[in-house]
Amino acid sequence: MDLFNCPNCNSLFVKSKFRDVCDACYKEEEAQFDKVYDYIRKKSNRTASMVQVVDATGVEEELIIKFVKTGKLRIAQFPNLGIPCEKCGTVIRSGRLCDSCSQSIRSGLETYENEEKRRLEIEERDKKNTYFTKDL
Repeated sequence: MDLFNCPNCNSLFVKSKFRDVCDACYKEEEAQFDKVYDYIRKKSNRTASMVQVVDATGVEEELIIKFVKTGKLRIAQFPNLGIPCEKCGTVIRSGRLCDSCSQSIRSGLETYENEEKRRLEIEERDKKNTYFTKDL
């Protein structure tokens, strides 16, 4: 059993893998979710952007993003909703990084791996060419 302080209200609660806030804040989040879902569920609002949803419901963008990231709100049916890339902030539909940032990280890792491989080859080559003499 792990006790944590609620990130919203700072009260103590038992954290579970399903909840990261206390019961009171969880109930408030549920009410906020209901507002958001009721708004975007209407046919006329399905194409609303994140800004429009925030303005119409009064729910903070960070909380809506949390709903998306936890899978509580599926944006597949809502073409103009998205979440920000965790590196550059570009709006994406899924994952944590946009394609550009993912490719940049992959490229950096490939460069690092190639440099590491080259360094190890040089070390091995230097070991083979090193001669030791015995002091007399």
